[in-house]
Amino acid sequence: MEPPSITSHLAPSGEVRDIEKAAHTAAPISDPSVHVPTDTVNDDGLPPLDTSPRGWLAVVGGFACLFVSFGWMTCIGVFQAYYGSHQLSNYSASTVGWIPSTESFLLFLGVPIFGGLFARLGPTVILIIGTILHVGGLLGVASCHTYGQIFATQSVVSAIGTGAIFVAGTTAVGTWFHARRGLALGIVSAGSALGALIGTAVIPVLFDRIGFPWTMRAVALTYFVLLIVAIATTTRRPLPADHPHNPFRISHLAPVSLLGHSPVLILAIACFFYFLGVFIPYNYIVVEAEDAGDGVRSSNNLLVILSATSTVGRVMPGWLGDRYGRFNVTIGFTAFSVVLVLGVWIAAPWRTGRIAFAALYGFGSGTFVSMVPTLIAQVCPDMSKLGLYLGAVYIVIAPSVLIAQPIGGVLVSAGDENSRDRYVWLKVFSALAMTVGVMGFVAARASYQSRVGKGKVV
Repeated sequence: MEPPSITSHLAPSGEVRDIEKAAHTAAPISDPSVHVPTDTVNDDGLPPLDTSPRGWLAVVGGFACLFVSFGWMTCIGVFQAYYGSHQLSNYSASTVGWIPSTESFLLFLGVPIFGGLFARLGPTVILIIGTILHVGGLLGVASCHTYGQIFATQSVVSAIGTGAIFVAGTTAVGTWFHARRGLALGIVSAGSALGALIGTAVIPVLFDRIGFPWTMRAVALTYFVLLIVAIATTTRRPLPADHPHNPFRISHLAPVSLLGHSPVLILAIACFFYFLGVFIPYNYIVVEAEDAGDGVRSSNNLLVILSATSTVGRVMPGWLGDRYGRFNVTIGFTAFSVVLVLGVWIAAPWRTGRIAFAALYGFGSGTFVSMVPTLIAQVCPDMSKLGLYLGAVYIVIAPSVLIAQPIGGVLVSAGDENSRDRYVWLKVFSALAMTVGVMGFVAARASYQSRVGKGKVV
């Protein structure tokens, strides 16, 4: 007797036949041990998976999308430090921390909303919406002076736009690839690392040379040009003519029903805890260095180093994951990041220790950022529904990034200024949260492998 297919476990019974009907074009399971022909046009006339020029052109557009969305979000450590010593110097670190945390939260909260709209609107319309909000929000920040103004323009308007841009770039690329999906999404994710690298290196210099308002206008103009490139190049792979048409429902904007599938739910919980800790170093290593007496330029260079090594950490693990299993690679590198927090950031709270930590942690944490969409695609049985699956997981992730930075601010305030390291409790919290996340990835891998069968490389 033929064993039941993976789709019979991951989809309601009424959808199984539709999913299996589209299997040869929608790349239902991201199993690198299964050979997928990539050098010929499909019998139905659709572009081939993995080798289509349009697919690799979408990678270019996705790279630009991540540069201006996740890359921008990774730069918020620069603003955390700048606001605390300039416009918002009268506010506590915890209060200022709500600006970047809300910004991250609304980026992730935008994923289910725009992911649910992706199948109906496609990447172009979503990118236009995202461009208007993100660029418009940054132009608004240039004229802001109060906490409320900065919060509204940067943490709300711009952040919602970044969510739309992130969804369009990531989801569109995912539809074009199967066997090389980890590599393709890794290259796309490298756009965020490069965006963070350039942003963290250039923005503080521009603050000094042309001032805050014109810096924000320059960033907005740069992002606008990149988004024009993204709009021109980002497409999704066409569906076969006989692919079932699923009417849009309001529930698609919050697809929590998909969390009923155990691999999806466990993966979402693992991501929640890992996100709770993984970005704390990005946002506090600069502040820590300045408090230790390092100059502003020297402190900011830590973020530059972190972002530079993160670029490599975005691409190489995706390539490895396509060969040795995407869950396997994710577990290895996320565990490595935990070891770095415990063994370097906590153990060596001085300048050389922070430099070593930034260089190594950028590489390790970069893996996680790039592999999350790849893991979601792996547990998604139908690539035409990838936006919905992304939305389901990011609904769970979003609260973690909302509370992480304010918690961090409280832990910093609770530290003893006369102790060896007043940031030690912040670092311990980061390590513990990520440790729970690693355990979750192990559990998600086991759940997924029980569905696809023993012997599969996952």
